[in-house]
Amino acid sequence: MPEPDLYLLGRSTAEETRLQRQIADLAPASDAQFDRIGIKPGERIVDIGCGPGGALHLLGKRVGPSGSVLGIERSPHFVELARTFVASHALNHVEVREGDAYSTGLPRASFDGAHMRLVLVNVPSPDRIMHEMVSLVRPGGWIACFEADYVAHLCDPPIAAWSRLLDAYTTYSAARGIDLFIGRRLHRLLRTAGVEDIRTDAVIHVYPPGHDRRPILYDFISNVADQLIDGEYIERTVLENDMSELATHLANPGVLVTSHVYYRAIGRVPH
Repeated sequence: MPEPDLYLLGRSTAEETRLQRQIADLAPASDAQFDRIGIKPGERIVDIGCGPGGALHLLGKRVGPSGSVLGIERSPHFVELARTFVASHALNHVEVREGDAYSTGLPRASFDGAHMRLVLVNVPSPDRIMHEMVSLVRPGGWIACFEADYVAHLCDPPIAAWSRLLDAYTTYSAARGIDLFIGRRLHRLLRTAGVEDIRTDAVIHVYPPGHDRRPILYDFISNVADQLIDGEYIERTVLENDMSELATHLANPGVLVTSHVYYRAIGRVPH
């Protein structure tokens, strides 16, 4: 039986739009990670939790028409969006299927490589997904993960509204079994799953005025506002006032906003 849909940020139209913007926003950081792997034309790759497009186009271009990329996505609507995205890039060798990251049902050891980006920071039981992903890769094949850690997500000058909203979101996530600081544990999850030759680096961004990801905390809180209020993680009046104050603060060009730390890890499945 498949797991219930436990994706932290929901499947709203706003989240759909955010994820579509993220495709371009994170492409350079993902491309740099793929450079380190040395993906070869003709490889077979699985991308777990591809969302409405993710990095499918980047992987598809690297393996070329002699290779293949299979994207696995839980949401039927996101599957259709991803298929449209792939078609817009004329990548006939990239396929998207509806599937459960915890139990894909795919043949074991049947891919040359596996990729996952910003999945574990949004779901519980990340170790189960990691083991599932690693099991799909042949001996000697590669694993690549890209995960967030909220440790560096801040604004300066600081404001109390930012801290209250982030604290409420962190507490709500933890209550659902989700670790917003999982990025720092990525290397351990890979090692526990049996991955070897692990190499890890990190990326952090500063979001200037007008950048798509500058209001990302505002976007996240908007996605789960009702749940935060219903679960008594924050009072409605406080949330509404804090969101208004946060929007005004982020619109000030003199305010600095830093991203999460994005940990990128690659490794190999033992021979």
